[in-house]
Formats: sequence, structure tokens, C-alpha cells
Amino acid sequence: MNTSSSSSGAERAAESSIRIGALAPLTRPGWVEAGRHLVAGLELAVHEVNDAGGIAGRPLELVVRDTAADPQKASAAVDELAGLGVTALVGEYHSVVARAAAARADALGLPFLCSSAVLDELTERPTEWVARLAPAQSHGWRIYADFLLRAGHSRIAVAIQPSVYWASGTRVLRDHLAPRGGTVTELDMLALTPAAVCDALVRDRATALLLLVGHPEPAASIVTSVRRDPRLGEIMIGAPAGQPESAEWATLLGDDGVAIPFLRYLPEVLSPLGARVETALRERLAEAPSFVAFEGYDTIAVLADALRSHGTDRARVAEAWPHVAVEGTRGWIRFSRTPGISVRQWVWAPVQIVDRDPAEPGRLRVLHSG
Repeated sequence: MNTSSSSSGAERAAESSIRIGALAPLTRPGWVEAGRHLVAGLELAVHEVNDAGGIAGRPLELVVRDTAADPQKASAAVDELAGLGVTALVGEYHSVVARAAAARADALGLPFLCSSAVLDELTERPTEWVARLAPAQSHGWRIYADFLLRAGHSRIAVAIQPSVYWASGTRVLRDHLAPRGGTVTELDMLALTPAAVCDALVRDRATALLLLVGHPEPAASIVTSVRRDPRLGEIMIGAPAGQPESAEWATLLGDDGVAIPFLRYLPEVLSPLGARVETALRERLAEAPSFVAFEGYDTIAVLADALRSHGTDRARVAEAWPHVAVEGTRGWIRFSRTPGISVRQWVWAPVQIVDRDPAEPGRLRVLHSG
């Protein structure tokens, strides 16, 4: 009798909550640290929404699924979450995985607010079901290309693994650098060892090497090899996708991992809201939050606004994207249609280029703001 009553109570509680599906890489080969920070931001914002009374008295319930950087696993998770009756889908860090999730959400008529993935072509066709917070890859990586040129680097090599994301990034760099006298040489990491990468850099007279490869490997091994090659003392190593932000990066590489510029999406100075959220995230994570944690928080802030203004019907949530105007941790968030971008896009989150300070590897220093 008690079991039945408890079960019925749980069912009623589940019915009264507004379920939100969340995707994140929480196991290898996914970038687990990014997934953990993303979920921390999502959970903090859900907690605050619920503490403030929820949505019309109904609490938000986050239903998290691990994608493990696997597009097929992500697609299956979208199907499962849709079957569980979630009102909307949020999250994901890896661009190729987010693209698979977006395609499935579009096909099912499930609104998807993508938190962190940057691939320009998140869906093959324009859709009203998907909106995105992170800057498109073409925007951020052009800023990075300009940074390279200003630093005196026009002969660029990229250590690259097969991926739509890495190939897209290379194309952005090449298209932006070529008219300005820059060249981009691809070093295929399916064919080359880290030592062979060093030989290729010397042969091609490259002045900068960009890591368009997985983390921690082969990225860490490439860095170690290049740093310890006396022929390459002047070469700059860069990682536009952000691998050096990881605490694991600092642990693995120590001093070899400093002065490697990467992109992150934070303003130079946080607003009062951003500062408050940073403090709460730091307590939740027991470490400094990455920009991905802020993206998670902002995702729920935007979705909560859409739910308050348009209700919990899936189609109505998607209809809310053009009307959103929300103060996020990194600025006011509004979505628009942008040429070349198939989804509703925030134009733009702040962009920084930062690295680990050689004088204090635990500190990130801002090299450029775009």
C-alpha cells in the first residue's frame, strides 16, 4: 500500500514538472570536463528558476543524457527524451554531435537550444526548431585568423584529424588568410607521428602550428614533441578549439602547455549577474568555471523566458526564439537569422583569445577581445 502511494506521488510530481532534455559529453571519448561544466551551468540555472517559483508554479526537471561525443548515441538520446515527453532539448558541446541532435530534433518537432557547439551548418536546411547561443565557427575562427596575422604569422600549419568540424575550421582559416597573404598547410595526423610533425614544420618553414585534434591525445603528445625540438623554439602553438582551458591540460603538460592561445566566449569584465553566477559555479564545480558553464546557465535563462512568455507547448517554445530578449551572464541575448547560418543565432557572444600565463600557468591571460 505504501509502495503504491509513493509511486503515485512520484508520478504526479513528474507530471507537474516541466521536463527539459539535456545532452552533454560525460564519458570518453567525449570532452568530459566540458560536459561536466555544461551540466553544472544548466543545473545551477534550473535550481534558481525553481527557487523563484518555477514556471507558473511548475518546477523545471532536467533529464540529462550522456552523448560521449557519439552522434548516433546523441540521436538515440533525442528519440528517448522526446518519448519521455520533454518540452525542449538543451546542451551539447561537440559540434558534430550537436549537428546530429539538431537534425533529429528538427525531424521530431522538438525545440533545441544548443548551448556550446559552433559548427556553422548545424542543420542541413533552415529550421525554426533550433536556436544557438555559441558564436558560429566562421565568426570566432576569423577573429583567431586575424590574431595570427597581427602576431606576424602568415605561414600556418594545422595538425588535423578527420572531422567535419576540423575541416570546417581549416576552411575558415584558409578562406580568411589567403586574401591577406597567408597560407595553411594540413598535416594529416592519421599519417604522421608527433616527431614527423616537427620535421614537417621545419621543412615547410611554418611559424605557427594549430592543434585541430582531439584532447588529451594526440594534442598533448604533439605539444610535448614540438616544445622539446630545438629547431622549433620560435614556433607558436595555437588551439582555437580551446583544449588548453582544461585543468587536465595543465596537469598533463605543465610548463609545456602555457602560451598556447585559444578561443573562449566571455567578456573582459563580467556583469554583476555574471560575477554572481561565476561565484556559484565555482562553488558547485570546486574549480574556476569555463565559458562552457556560463553557456549552460544562459541556456536555461533563455529557455525559462521562452516558457514564461509562450507556454510549454513544443511548437510555441520554438515560436518564442525570435522574441527572446534575456540578460545572460555574458550580455543581452537575442536571436536572429544570420546569412550562412541555418538556425536562430545569438549574434554574437563575446569572443576572447586567451592563453595560460607562462609566469603563472594556473592563470588565463587575455591576449585579444573580438
